[in-house]
Amino acid sequence: AQYANALVALGVKPGDRVALQVEKSLEAVFAYLGTVRAGAVFLPLNTAYTPAEIGYFLGDAEPVLFACDPAQAGTLAPVAREAGVRHLLTLDGEGRGSLAKAADAAAETFADVPRGSDDLAALLYTSGTTGRSKGAMLTHGNLASNAQALADIWRFSPDDVLIHALPIFHTHGLFVAINVTLVAGASMVFLPKFDPELILTLLARATVLMGVPTFYTRLLKSPGLTPEACAHMRLFIAGSAPLLAETHREWKAKTGHAILERYGMTETGMITSNPYEGERRAGTVGFPLPEVSVRVADPENGRELIAGAIGMIEVKGPNVFKGYWRMPEKTASEFRDGWFVTGDLGLIDERGYVHIVGRGKDLVITGGYNVYPKEIESEIDALDGVVESAVIGLPHADFGEGVTAVVVARSDAGLDEKAVIGALEGRLARYKLPKRVIFVDDLPRNTMGKVQKNILREQYKGMYGA
Repeated sequence: AQYANALVALGVKPGDRVALQVEKSLEAVFAYLGTVRAGAVFLPLNTAYTPAEIGYFLGDAEPVLFACDPAQAGTLAPVAREAGVRHLLTLDGEGRGSLAKAADAAAETFADVPRGSDDLAALLYTSGTTGRSKGAMLTHGNLASNAQALADIWRFSPDDVLIHALPIFHTHGLFVAINVTLVAGASMVFLPKFDPELILTLLARATVLMGVPTFYTRLLKSPGLTPEACAHMRLFIAGSAPLLAETHREWKAKTGHAILERYGMTETGMITSNPYEGERRAGTVGFPLPEVSVRVADPENGRELIAGAIGMIEVKGPNVFKGYWRMPEKTASEFRDGWFVTGDLGLIDERGYVHIVGRGKDLVITGGYNVYPKEIESEIDALDGVVESAVIGLPHADFGEGVTAVVVARSDAGLDEKAVIGALEGRLARYKLPKRVIFVDDLPRNTMGKVQKNILREQYKGMYGA
């Protein structure tokens, strides 16, 4: 309420944008809640963005108010001024700064500005791996329906205590973790960042952990991860990047818990979830949420495909965003017959589980054949000594694109290119076999743990001399 009053006193009106690029703190959460109570539109920005990137977002969204870390204020003040931002305020990781001071001085009660389900609540920019970032317009109805559906299917109650170790500039940490907790009247242990040893000590007083796959792979390295350590826990949830089937199996073996994997994106919030009761199938993202419809369609003509066939995942429901900020043509191009075209390739199996095969732009077309990287990655990941892999297409004079595997292997594995390709022969059609295998120490990832294949494609684009 105090943050809402402070914003209104600064001239923020319903529909105005309020942008924050700040370290994680409870006060940043209050700023988010105060913004939506005041009827304004919340715009969280990744703390890793450079001043040039911030300039683009401020220029595009035209917020009335921008809050940043006090240490960055000198650098960002001219950027904000050039973008026409009326107020530049500060907020640090301890929750101190001019925005917090303004809130502290404000009244403790606030009459919510009336908002309808179709009114904007937030503007979240997509990562922009293909061209400039687009602002996804999320409504109150999008956020409320998604939070309520997740609280219901994950059986959240006021007794739950969530370990929150995610960033809060992203759908996962902000809208899934926080909104679900608030809707259920549950509690959070709010951590500034992911710390595996600290989380192990917190398991005894918590009931739920939400994390990206990296959380789980790092926790698995700790000898303290045992069934006894997890005895108080009710649910482990993974998302934002694919969870390896091997991680799923190893976690179950070490803790007795099956990780619940779900699937969503900036434009839609959460779309599917593995079941709370019933089989949580490794390598799948489960079933559509209540009131959400998912179909797999032919990417060319939009015709719905049969069970088991790979195509474009399309979604419809109260979770689907209103469109891209000030980009009506782009918005129109991303919808087909009322269905949002996700850009993800996948299939729905005979039992109704949704499988993600990869991004449409990650599809490799070699010698006229379509190759789905996930299929090859699954085979490579199953090889003894392989930690993980990423399969990409690189320009090739003869084939258009050459199937290329980038592999992270254990140092003691003794694997080489010939061994990997040899192991895949007979398991995959010849056109699917990698023409080259590159070994690396780590795969490049974004802040949410997704492998950035665009970086790999750029790094190795001249490999075949095409």
